[in-house]
Amino acid sequence: MTSAKLPEQCETMIDVRAGVDQVDRELVALLVRRFGYMDAAARIKADRGAVRDEARKAQVLDNVAREAEAAGLEPARLRAVWNELVEQSIAYEATQWDRLRADS
Repeated sequence: MTSAKLPEQCETMIDVRAGVDQVDRELVALLVRRFGYMDAAARIKADRGAVRDEARKAQVLDNVAREAEAAGLEPARLRAVWNELVEQSIAYEATQWDRLRADS
């Protein structure tokens, strides 16, 4: 598969869409890896109550906002996206935690 053009090289909407599609494929691959860490967390945490860690969630969101700002993006917009990602990660981890203990 040919690599998509960089945003500044796009001349048509076909170029833009190909770039977006490529980034989406890359993001899915990264999310698979991220959720793999949720699998590990579910395996490691002894207490289901530890699955939701509001202090850690705040830290993750602050880190993302800082990275977004440094990259010239709107921190609030990325914080909103990551809030949903973290909530979905927590829900996934809780499901995995339950699944692992149900098999025991």
